[in-house]
Amino acid sequence: MPAEKKRYKAVIANQTYTIIGHETAAHMDMVIKLVNDQLKEIKSLSPAIDNEQAAILLAVNAISDQLKRQEELLKLQKKNRELRTQALKATELENRIKRIEAIEAEAKQVLEQSGRSDIVIHNHVEAQQILNQHRKQEIRGKVPQEKQETGGPQTK
Repeated sequence: MPAEKKRYKAVIANQTYTIIGHETAAHMDMVIKLVNDQLKEIKSLSPAIDNEQAAILLAVNAISDQLKRQEELLKLQKKNRELRTQALKATELENRIKRIEAIEAEAKQVLEQSGRSDIVIHNHVEAQQILNQHRKQEIRGKVPQEKQETGGPQTK
């Protein structure tokens, strides 16, 4: 349910206005102070203009500032999306590195278990080749036993 609207009495350029909205009194006090300050500044720079002309200039300045802020917000939102995309890519790369490190560690373990710890692994491709070769040997070692248990022919 939306917040209840509030009535606010404001004095702008010696004119009293009733403003209806959702903002707090403290917020409206700041807004009215800024409006009056800017109106005084405009009138001090151009003493010949009346309150209506000063109000129009103030509105033009306010809309101009708002457009600049909106453009800035859009740029920041775009930058935020780009940074999120980069963060996702960085996370993906970190995960790939962890997988590669795990492959390399497993390959080193296989080499140590097989008494070939003197072999140096230069990259993850070599590590994967060592693991693939080890798995092939495991499969070859298991295949004859499985066939023997089922009564099938044995191969050497």
